[in-house]
Amino acid sequence: MTRGEQISGPQRISPRRGGIGADTHRDTHQVEIAHPSGAPIATRSFSNDSTGYAELLAWAFEHAPDPRLVISIEGTRSYGVGLARAAAAAGIPVIEAEQPSRKTRRGKGKSDPIDAHLAVLFAVGLDAEKLPTPRTDGDREALRILLIARQELTITSTGQTNRLRALLRDGTDRRLARGSLTIATLAGLAKDRQPADASREQAVRHGEIRRLAVALREAARVLKANRAQLATIVNDLAPGLTDRHGIGPVSAAQAIVSFSHAGRCRNDAAFAKLAGTSPIEASSGQTTRHRLNRGADRALNKAIHTIARTRMRSDPATHAYVARRTAEGKSKREIRRCIKRYVARQLYRGLTAAMAPTAIMANM
Repeated sequence: MTRGEQISGPQRISPRRGGIGADTHRDTHQVEIAHPSGAPIATRSFSNDSTGYAELLAWAFEHAPDPRLVISIEGTRSYGVGLARAAAAAGIPVIEAEQPSRKTRRGKGKSDPIDAHLAVLFAVGLDAEKLPTPRTDGDREALRILLIARQELTITSTGQTNRLRALLRDGTDRRLARGSLTIATLAGLAKDRQPADASREQAVRHGEIRRLAVALREAARVLKANRAQLATIVNDLAPGLTDRHGIGPVSAAQAIVSFSHAGRCRNDAAFAKLAGTSPIEASSGQTTRHRLNRGADRALNKAIHTIARTRMRSDPATHAYVARRTAEGKSKREIRRCIKRYVARQLYRGLTAAMAPTAIMANM
């Protein structure tokens, strides 16, 4: 691949290529060029802006031992997002570098040049079949923004709901505090007038109750609009995904955000590991069993957990599976782990079929 060529999708990277490692920060990036063996060639710092990206790419092509380069960037969805986009536009395959572990750092210290060198070593030491390519932009990025906004709204609304219930409980209407705060209930609280003979404490309490009721009504409206936006984008990217039992727009959106694009995960087992639903051995002595994986992408794991719980509650086929596995002596936690693994496999296959380049072109 030469300078100026465009790339499309994940590509195999020859172990003979030179590597670029970038340790990214808010204002500057520390960059190192290395031989395929990992031996450093040159290192330099560049500004984190369009001018710095242009200087970096020109410098890299000037000093690289081979025009076929690969760049390993730490923080491709954070401070390194601009550099990742510029490198991809210049025809350089981009790898998402993992943060060095304590074991990797041991005896080396911590500095920007050291981190840039470790990023290079991460690139040149990769198996060409296991490239951690960065997640895509476009509609997937739109979903990510909507999900973050939804999470913020949900956290804020939960706090406001608890505060409103506490004010109602400490006041005179304990029945409302224990009941469901529906839209109609919130509307009534927002319109409720303050008694003429109210004390200062009662007036302040009443004003705060009205404020929280109005805020929660608005949050409910925004969350509803957010869900509709998620549903529209999900149906465009993966038609039919939400038709499957238990998969709603929010869970589907999180699955797409984590999946990113066909080829990011090699197979359904890799996707299950990403989701934290891959089985982990927990055997000892005469006991042979597996346990839940408590690592990996917890947002994706939560989405799959929600799907599994919904199916266990309302899907007849899942009811039959739970009954059969219970009869075999499996605990409810072990059964849920198996269902989550099945959901991960189903999501991976559905997303791979829907988001493959040929499928995307067919839907355009």
